Amino acid sequence: MVFANWRWPRIFLVGPLVFLSAFLAVCGASVYLPAGPARIDNVAIPLVLFPAIWALLFFYSYLDSRLIRAYTLVLLVLGANLALVLLHISGGSQ
Repeated sequence: MVFANWRWPRIFLVGPLVFLSAFLAVCGASVYLPAGPARIDNVAIPLVLFPAIWALLFFYSYLDSRLIRAYTLVLLVLGANLALVLLHISGGSQ
């Protein structure tokens, strides 16, 4: 039971934190993807890719042996996409 101390931090990482990060990645992708001819490509493509983004982050976070590295990657993805969304909402990129 060496890893018993790491159980709840890993559950928090692979549960709500990975889901929030994948959700913000989808929201951020709609900012930088082109609209396309039907004007829905920047919304439809990230929605279709959401399960893949979530699964990639989930399995990486769950299977990584170093918890700090997994937290760093997930928080980096979360922070970058949060910055993109906030910049777009504030009117910084038009």
